[in-house]
Parts: sequence; structure tokens; C-alpha cells
Amino acid sequence: MSKILLVVACALIDIDGRVLLAERPKGKDYAGFWEFPGGKVEPNETTEQAIIRELKEELNIDTAENCLAPLNFVTVNSANVHLLMPLYICRRWKGAIQPMLGQRLKWVAAKKLKDYKMPPADIPLIPSLIDILP
Repeated sequence: MSKILLVVACALIDIDGRVLLAERPKGKDYAGFWEFPGGKVEPNETTEQAIIRELKEELNIDTAENCLAPLNFVTVNSANVHLLMPLYICRRWKGAIQPMLGQRLKWVAAKKLKDYKMPPADIPLIPSLIDILP
């Protein structure tokens, strides 16, 4: 049986209904692909706590659990791991978004998300965003 890897993703949504994408840095799997911010859930951490931590580390913004809403999730099987990734949406945060890891960032209309090369785990989450955003 494959090991379960729990990761989280967050669709930050701006006042115009656009979603923030971050480009994966060189040297990482899927380098150059665009993804929703997020990352691995650490031991003894809830998924909400992981998103709050990841948004601070990656984008230097602060948010709270009551600003996060679960939207969907995806599972992906590979030879040695079973990835489980919930997607949360967030419309409220404090601070100006800054690319703390040197990554490029883009605000994208939901219906244009399919135009970006994304890791396989992110792609199935796009239809849910299209359904709720203009």
C-alpha cells in the first residue's frame, strides 16, 4: 500500500474574482508549472494551520482559519505515494502579497486557469473554481 501524503492548496481570490497562481521554482518537481500556493501538512498540524503557515512562508500574508473555506479535494496515485490535497478558498488576508521564494505570481481569471501548465494534482480543481467565480 502507498504512503499517504497530505498536502494543502489555497485559491486566493482577489476583489475582481481572479485566482493567484505561483510558478514552481527551478530545481523542484514540475519546475515552471503554475500552481495554487500551499504545501505539505506537518505532523500535528491541521490542514488550516498548514495553509496559514504556507501563505506566510510563500507570500508573507496572514490569514485566519475563519477566512478559509474548503472547496474541493483531489487524490493522485503514483508508484510510491497516494497524494491527498484539499483545496481551500480565501478572500481575506492581511499584508501585501510578496513572492518570498522568488517565484513569479499571476492573478488569473478562473476560466483562464486551463491556459496555464499545472501539475496533475491542481488540474482537477479548476472546474470547481470556474463554477463559483465569474
